[in-house]
Amino acid sequence: MASLFGHAITSIAIGSSFSNTLQSWKFWTLGVFCSILPDADVISFSLGIPYDHFWGHRGFTHSFLFAFIIGLLVTILFFGKTRASLKGVYVLFFTLCTASHSILDAMTDGGLGVAFFSPFDNSRYFFHWRPIKVSPIGASNFFSHWGKRVLISEFSWIAIPGLLYMLFMKLLKKIDPNTKPTRPN
Repeated sequence: MASLFGHAITSIAIGSSFSNTLQSWKFWTLGVFCSILPDADVISFSLGIPYDHFWGHRGFTHSFLFAFIIGLLVTILFFGKTRASLKGVYVLFFTLCTASHSILDAMTDGGLGVAFFSPFDNSRYFFHWRPIKVSPIGASNFFSHWGKRVLISEFSWIAIPGLLYMLFMKLLKKIDPNTKPTRPN
């Protein structure tokens, strides 16, 4: 898995794509929460559930269906009184934040892959390009040489591209869509 830091940065980058009028402390906090939620499945290890099981690590909670369900539930629970026209935008945002977790995990160099299509297909998948170092499970393992390598990897492959994307979105939002280009005389 990518670390909590990598997942959080990704959700913030995704959020920068959305209108500033939607962005609030609740928007950002829930986006980060959605991006790390799939890893709640690590509890399966302590319950004796095998890694490759439906409920195992990177199983159903890492599927695109789960991401959509979470996007829908978060929107209903926290933005239920929002105008109907905006609810779909919130569902999209929270679904993308949740799904980004699985996409990053499929780009790591460890584990058994991600069950993107569970419950319809419980096969585990990786991308062919896997530049991100897999993060150790557990805080004590994270604060080690391994954890340092993960942070360096995520800085290169997640933080820098994420920050560049956020900068691009900020510049794009500053462009006034009503401004007409001028032609030289």
